[in-house]
Amino acid sequence: MKYNTTRDKLIMPEYGRNIQQMVDYMRTIEDPVKRQKNARAIIELMGILNPHLKNVEDFRHKLWDHLYLIADFDLEVDSPYPTPTKEKLFRKPEPLPYPRSQQKKQRHLGKNLAAVIDKALAETDEEKRRGFTQAVAYYMKLAYANWHKEPVHDDMIKEELFEMTNGALNYVPGGSSKVRFDNNSNRQQGSNGNGNGGYKKNAGAGNRSNQGQNQNRSQGQNRNQQQKRNNKNRKKF
Repeated sequence: MKYNTTRDKLIMPEYGRNIQQMVDYMRTIEDPVKRQKNARAIIELMGILNPHLKNVEDFRHKLWDHLYLIADFDLEVDSPYPTPTKEKLFRKPEPLPYPRSQQKKQRHLGKNLAAVIDKALAETDEEKRRGFTQAVAYYMKLAYANWHKEPVHDDMIKEELFEMTNGALNYVPGGSSKVRFDNNSNRQQGSNGNGNGGYKKNAGAGNRSNQGQNQNRSQGQNRNQQQKRNNKNRKKF
């Protein structure tokens, strides 16, 4: 009995040892017509053994490539597709262009902000350059708010941007000095458009309504107690 450990190693185990032996026998056939006929028969059998390859685009091209691979690229048959080579099938892919390494203090900002900063530094128009600076500073505020709970101060953003760009971009704070996020933005506004005034007005009306309800409840309890005392006095007489 022969064990698989003592046999030759299979080049493509998914096709089995029988396909490997058929390919080895086909390589010994001297008649080119008969050899071509056997190659086509092996291709059909390989397609039956691996039906999932039919879902692959141009799966017959893949089967012919596998046939050459099983034969160790030493096969003299006429393929309907370009003959593959070891250099082509085992060629290493080109390395991917990974983004440039950022400093640890700037990783929370991401590579997109670094690209915007590079574009701002390359801008020659002063007005557009200031616009880029304001946009970069605002994005830095948003990124900082995602990682910290305390409010974001403009002075801190200005100093960090100045340090990142070696003084090339100078952020000028405008408007409020803090960035806050309020989810309760759908509060009812007053008729004059002042949201705070309308909210306070509604809150005051609600407080007065609650005070009136408490006063009515206490008056009703006093009347009930007075009625109970009167009933006790009548029973005595």
